[in-house]
Amino acid sequence: MVLVGKQREENVAEPVLEELIADDRTPWFKKPNLRRLYVILFAACMGIEITSGFDSQIINTVQIVYTWSKCESPAPWSVSACIKTEAVVDFGHESGKIVDGRPQWIIGSNLKGFLGASYSLGAIISLPFVPYLNQLVGRRWTIMFGSCVSLVGALLQGFSNGVAMYVVARMILGFGIPFCIVAGSSLLGELGHPRERPILTSLFNSSYYMGQIIAASVGLATVNIASDWAWRIPSLLQIAPAMIQIMTVMYNALVYDFSSARLTFSFRLLPESPRYLISKDRREEAFDILTKYHAEGDRNSVLVKAEISQIEQTIKLELEESKQSWMDMFRTSGMRRRLFISAFLGLFTQWSGNTLISYYLSDLLNMVGITNGTRKSKINIGLACWSLIVGTTYAVLAPRWKRRPTYLICAGSLLCVYIAWTISMERSINTKSQASAILTIFFIFAYTPAYNLGYNALTYTYLIELFPYMGRSRGLSWFQFYGRGASFFATYVNPIGLDRIRWKWLLVYCCWLAFELIFIYLFFPETSGRTLEELSFLFEEKSKADQVAAAVHKEIDHSDEKKGAASHVEVREAKDVA
Repeated sequence: MVLVGKQREENVAEPVLEELIADDRTPWFKKPNLRRLYVILFAACMGIEITSGFDSQIINTVQIVYTWSKCESPAPWSVSACIKTEAVVDFGHESGKIVDGRPQWIIGSNLKGFLGASYSLGAIISLPFVPYLNQLVGRRWTIMFGSCVSLVGALLQGFSNGVAMYVVARMILGFGIPFCIVAGSSLLGELGHPRERPILTSLFNSSYYMGQIIAASVGLATVNIASDWAWRIPSLLQIAPAMIQIMTVMYNALVYDFSSARLTFSFRLLPESPRYLISKDRREEAFDILTKYHAEGDRNSVLVKAEISQIEQTIKLELEESKQSWMDMFRTSGMRRRLFISAFLGLFTQWSGNTLISYYLSDLLNMVGITNGTRKSKINIGLACWSLIVGTTYAVLAPRWKRRPTYLICAGSLLCVYIAWTISMERSINTKSQASAILTIFFIFAYTPAYNLGYNALTYTYLIELFPYMGRSRGLSWFQFYGRGASFFATYVNPIGLDRIRWKWLLVYCCWLAFELIFIYLFFPETSGRTLEELSFLFEEKSKADQVAAAVHKEIDHSDEKKGAASHVEVREAKDVA
């Protein structure tokens, strides 16, 4: 039983905009402009996590492929690829055993760990530069830059001629992805309508599993190819998500002109974040974007005027005390508290045992007696499809729930699943019980809904709510630093732990999950039911939150006065006519 405790009281602004949003009962799919925005945001931003999911599944996929450990044929374009001598192989070495009628080739646990972890190492290297590029060129062009880097990395990975080139390619892939993740998640939160914002940012993380399904499906189709194309094809297909992002950041569209009754070809750009534009004194552009997508072109919309007023007042107050530097993030107690929470959230998302399944499912299945490559691939794709179903369902539902209780239930559920999983795996290894092996697979599947409830569905929603605009890109980069660092460590040590102490390695995660539960109970604040600007001074003085609320009230009252005056004039004119 998870003890939730009473909700933490923080300094949040009065939910003025929430009342205006509640008055608008028209669903998003009946608003043409907003509908088009969400389609392009899905392609440009959701594709980012598809890339991440594809990459994590690539390591699982290629480990199942026989020719990845034993390179059987040189690539036709490379003289040095897979050079055949009696003592040289590409990734693995012969174990001396015969498995499924073929000599077994295995990769040393240290090398296997580094091949998986090199992606996170590249991401760690890039993180100090991510906030500067976000603030310099905006969210949109930061996504473009990261996608181009990922494209280069995917090509190098697919055409790798050995371990060194493969590692470098994965580091380049890792270097590009944080630029996209930080900019894409911020853009979803800052450009989406306030009503759908939590769902959009939750779907951002759940789209990770679409990438897993694509990679697992490709792996199932190529697993029996006798040449090294069995692993090169999945690696090369990693360019597809990056290409989609590049094309949708700057895209062309066919528009039907009703006046001339003909189709016209127009050039359009993915809209920039209104908050970024206001921070650069480009108010009119921000107003036009919000008017088009949040009010369907109504320039007299009270909601849009209130949003602009709230954003302007919040950014003005933030800029009064912000120098837009990394040191600025540590200057106030409120920002230090945000960094403290987000750092541990980064660790929790990667140290909760998920990297075992994401990167080393093949090893886990070997330990319970499942060694056939095709059977492994089927379990792999089944797990990916199950994860997408659960992740998408939670992404739609979880944002409606309170954040803190949801995280507590998530951590408690993970702890229960891991304890049961550890017991079943121990029984399977020591007794060779088929029932225990099946039960182990069941708990691997049961892990998915427990993890997705909080760490997948709410992570970016919670982070975007936690950090104010001026610190958001640095805050997300800070989270990424700890998340990627944790991923690098876990991805590297997992195969070593499984190799050295077998099922006992899972006990380490059981202890860590118990710590997660205690930490969330003590430190996580509640952030649901507010707009981003109303949460900007969550840990700061209440007076600042009140100033933001007062500015919004003033704009709403002014709009009401103008409406009242207009109504009075219309009534008077009607009387004069009578």
